[in-house]
Amino acid sequence: MKTSRLYLGALILMIGTITLSAQDDQSIIWDHEDVICKEQEHAEFKIQQRGNRTAFADQTDIYYQIMKWDIDPAQYYITGEITYFFKSKVDNLTAFHLDMANELQVNSITRNATPLTYTHTSDQLLTISLGKSLALGETDSFTISYEGAPPSNGFGSFEQGTHAGQPVIWTLSEPYGVRDWWPGKQDLIDKIDSVDIYVTTPPGQLAASNGKLMSTTELNGKLIPHWQHRYPIASYLVAIAVTNYSAYSQYLPLDNGDTIEILNYVYPETATQSQTETERTIQIMANYNRLFGTYPFAAEKYGHAQFGWGGGMEHQTMSFMGGFSFGLIAHELAHQWFGDKVTCGSWTEIWLNEGFATYLTGLTYEDQSPDIYWPQWKTSTSNSAMSQPGGSVFVDDTTSTNRIFSGRLSYNKGAYLLHMLRWIMGDEKFFAACRDYLDSPGTAYDFAYTAELQSYLEQRSGKDLDEFFNDWYYGEGFPSYNLTWTQQADSIVFWLDQTQSHPSVSFFEMPVPVSVVLNGAPQTFVLDHSTQGQRFSFPIGNTVIENVSIDPEIWILSKNNTVTEITTSTYQPIGQNSFNVFPNPAQSFVEIVPAKDVFAADFIDNLGRKWKTTISAGRIDISALSPGYYILMLKNSNGDLLSVQSIVIAR
Repeated sequence: MKTSRLYLGALILMIGTITLSAQDDQSIIWDHEDVICKEQEHAEFKIQQRGNRTAFADQTDIYYQIMKWDIDPAQYYITGEITYFFKSKVDNLTAFHLDMANELQVNSITRNATPLTYTHTSDQLLTISLGKSLALGETDSFTISYEGAPPSNGFGSFEQGTHAGQPVIWTLSEPYGVRDWWPGKQDLIDKIDSVDIYVTTPPGQLAASNGKLMSTTELNGKLIPHWQHRYPIASYLVAIAVTNYSAYSQYLPLDNGDTIEILNYVYPETATQSQTETERTIQIMANYNRLFGTYPFAAEKYGHAQFGWGGGMEHQTMSFMGGFSFGLIAHELAHQWFGDKVTCGSWTEIWLNEGFATYLTGLTYEDQSPDIYWPQWKTSTSNSAMSQPGGSVFVDDTTSTNRIFSGRLSYNKGAYLLHMLRWIMGDEKFFAACRDYLDSPGTAYDFAYTAELQSYLEQRSGKDLDEFFNDWYYGEGFPSYNLTWTQQADSIVFWLDQTQSHPSVSFFEMPVPVSVVLNGAPQTFVLDHSTQGQRFSFPIGNTVIENVSIDPEIWILSKNNTVTEITTSTYQPIGQNSFNVFPNPAQSFVEIVPAKDVFAADFIDNLGRKWKTTISAGRIDISALSPGYYILMLKNSNGDLLSVQSIVIAR
């Protein structure tokens, strides 16, 4: 094996100056959306093929597997032998259950060379009789020898292709494809604590897999690489790929003097270009290390294996890559923290994998191109999330492929949920909470749920986030803000309303940033919006207000916002609470109390259109106005402004 070692300690600063190239400039939003589309495309097929999920998954804990495969990429076939070491999680365990495709044939199942009986039923369930009863906590092991041509389905779990006339075979098991090529526990309950993987290949072929390459031996003219992985791994993240790879390593130096190896298995015909492209991994990983803690499998490696599918897959310690675009590298690497180290405990909560990976891709743009590509990423991601009025990040239907792997909701809205939490909490507390989620004993190298993430966020922020998650995670839609402002003496006064795009949320309680340009300098005021028509006042001194805008940095998912200035030169407000306006919401009329001194009223809608009305005995006829939110300005007979309030017309 020819290996190129690229020590890049001093070069990291140089890489930081070149970062994104002109080629990236042409495809910045592209790549982000293409990653999502390719992953959804693969998952669509696999969800349709998922079949049985064993009802017995929580009866046993697999703590070690020895996995041996014989693969010739020119032949669509697999021969395997897997030894399972496990512990019983129940009392009186007499059978072990695995998912296994009907296309695979069991040759034997033995314990210490003694045959065990089994059944392999049409529902693709393999049941092994243990021949004895295991007590709670008791350990046992057995070995399965099998072979066959795995089911072929176009975007499946075991695929054969070619590159430059050379054969290649790869696997991709997310979410329900394990059983297609090896008998396994196809669940999100039990991670295998440790694996040793041996892949026998013809000469000239290299096999990529999980963990650290311990050795490569020759036997009868064939090569047998030994991959060793000593971290817990979900079964769908176990993978192999075999072809005539060209291999090279790049290294990220750490502050303690250690390095992290980035081992790349690429097609030889594109190796020169790939080596340039994979260099980007170094700075991306350095940024993730800074934000979320050192790469979680640093004792072994990270790497890429090129394969024949157009997207990527975050196989633990070695992502399989259809190419090496900037966004794809960032997305799949991000999964090593969010998806591999900590894995969503249910496909209903896939956002814990995909929302985080999408957001970390955005953080890569923030790190390397804060003025150009980071704003573009925020615009693209938020626009996608709000391209329809409804939709929840929480997946309530795991039978729907489009729902689970929705680019709009699981990826983009999930990413923006995190961005809004960062805004609410501030960088220090937000990233600390993310590290808590990754490193705490209950979640590190295990499965996790949204409720656990919320708990860590609440502990760091000191805030109750139930309302936030009810609105943004379980709820649907987003707000549209209607801001009215005026300058009063040495203060700026705001009134803020909102409408909601979906009826599942009655009000989004959020701190809303408003940017005000004062004498040429922008200043941000935060409006802690908790009720309709809320009034805010901030001292600004004797300054000139040049511009007012809502959330120009795109911290919040909101759309169709409006800003209206009150420009009455004789503005002398008595105060919004000096008059009672009722009912509110109203249908055909409103009453003003006290009515004395109030002569006229102007209604301004969220488009800035104004309707002038007169008052008769304290009553205003509003039957001609359309339903919606309005700013109500009460005036005296001289046209002086007495009060500004918000009102809802609902019918």
